[in-house]
Amino acid sequence: MSAVEQLTGRFGFSPDQQEGPTYRVQPHNVEAEQALLGAVLVNNDAYDRISDFLQPAHFSEELHKRIFEVMSQLIRAGKVATPVTLKTFLGEQDLGGITIPQYLARLAAEATTVINAEDYGRTIYDLAIRRDLINIGEDLVNTAYDAPVDLGPREQIEDAERRLYQIAEKGRYDGGFQSFQTALATAIDMAAAAYERDGKLSGISTGLNDLDAKMGGLQPSDLIIVAGRPGMGKTALATNIAFNVARAYQSQQQPDGSIKAINGGVVGFFSLEMSSEQLATRVIAEQSGVASYKIRRGDITDHEFHRISEAAREMQTVPLYIDPTGGISIAQLVARARRLKRQRGLDVLVVDYLQLLSGSKSKGENRVQELTEITTGLKALAKELNVPLIALSQLSRQVESRDDKRPQLSDLRESGSIEQDADVVMFVYREEYYLKNREPRPGTEEHVAWMTEMERAHGKAEVIIGKQRHGPTGTVELSFEAEMTRFGNLAREDALPERI
Repeated sequence: MSAVEQLTGRFGFSPDQQEGPTYRVQPHNVEAEQALLGAVLVNNDAYDRISDFLQPAHFSEELHKRIFEVMSQLIRAGKVATPVTLKTFLGEQDLGGITIPQYLARLAAEATTVINAEDYGRTIYDLAIRRDLINIGEDLVNTAYDAPVDLGPREQIEDAERRLYQIAEKGRYDGGFQSFQTALATAIDMAAAAYERDGKLSGISTGLNDLDAKMGGLQPSDLIIVAGRPGMGKTALATNIAFNVARAYQSQQQPDGSIKAINGGVVGFFSLEMSSEQLATRVIAEQSGVASYKIRRGDITDHEFHRISEAAREMQTVPLYIDPTGGISIAQLVARARRLKRQRGLDVLVVDYLQLLSGSKSKGENRVQELTEITTGLKALAKELNVPLIALSQLSRQVESRDDKRPQLSDLRESGSIEQDADVVMFVYREEYYLKNREPRPGTEEHVAWMTEMERAHGKAEVIIGKQRHGPTGTVELSFEAEMTRFGNLAREDALPERI
């Protein structure tokens, strides 16, 4: 039976029944489409029930797509969509013995009530999704049979995942307004979870007390930028936080069978610069207290080797997952993060660092525009997965030309998009690094003053919070052990026990 015959069949215009097709027809429901279009034509209020999720492309018949598109344009323009107003924009066409004006009139005459409009809309939408799934499946099979030379299986999987995600997100009808009572219940649940969590934090603890106090922990859906000049320790800080979160992981099974983290979390780490072995060496050095350069050289004592073995054994069960692939695109990163969330769970995501990501657009694009796409994509990913996303960033060289080398927001490379999309921007600054490179000649007064400055700055680092949407800005002082690339809580006078 042809498409036109299917369209007119419901109204008594179909020819004699023919034998069924010998091939499978993609799922569709012409009657539901006709009923919905008729309901909107009779009462335009029906459009408000389905307009937030239903699109013209979801209709199976080309004529129905055109009708829905035109009526959508009219209603959004504040005009009335009726058979009379629509026929002007649809042209002339023979539909198996009736004209388009006659077909529109029949749609309105056979219309169902407005109450059923949303149900019909969901039916049409669900069938469209099934057709899209069939198309993806067919493309997947055909491409796998006859793949181009430059398209590997992994790229094909990532492309299929991207298309599946687009289908899942396009036109979702489970969103919209919620009552304040629902939002209030969610806020109370968050407060209860914070009360039960170590440190009484609303977010996930970084393991660094003063930083947690300033930020309230790592907040879900936040894009957190950690920036610094080379040698400041931004990768070390991100690694320390990632391992602290993973080590503190405790989970609980929910009534629906899902697993939820009640403390710490599962961490995904995209190491675009360092290999997984280099990253693991840093973590081992931090946990064992043996300098990383000694571990790399094998220049260790029996006692140090025992400490390394002990640390490695304790770290085996830590839910920290590393992807060391370099030069990936933002689309690939998003696909892999979704896969990790689905397969292992995910509570914190780290990207080291965002300037090593590439956009999906052509290579000739402006780099600032490419960075805008990347930061926008990272923020969208953090919101979609509902996890804090820590992205490391480089700083421009203009920092080095100033006397006070503490970074500022304007020092961010391509700072416009990074500063705009980030919820939190933190700078890592170590005065000791700069002082060490400015040592005066020994024996001079300047050298004595320099020694005093070095003693004051030794083993200390500053984390400067330059932007925070939901909290104060300011500086947090941390301890830093360079040999172990380890950040820690700084012992303060007011936190020390009383002297007797």
